[in-house]
Amino acid sequence: DGRPVVYWRPGCTYCLRLRLRLGRDASRLHWVDIWRDPAGAAVVRAANGGNETVPTVVVTDGPHTNPDPAWVREQLPPPT
Repeated sequence: DGRPVVYWRPGCTYCLRLRLRLGRDASRLHWVDIWRDPAGAAVVRAANGGNETVPTVVVTDGPHTNPDPAWVREQLPPPT
């Protein structure tokens, strides 16, 4: 649907930091728990040399591992 996808897992402090720093904008992303979604875990491994490093954010130009929250906010489509 055009939204950036954030691959995350429970207990990940970097994932929590991203979600908290994004605040309300976090709801404008699609969040995929790699522990519940094997296909999501495969995407993360493919993007990170076989490692399940999260958060991995996928936007139109490809995956970005543990990006700065300000950068992620810039990738959001305009609110409707």
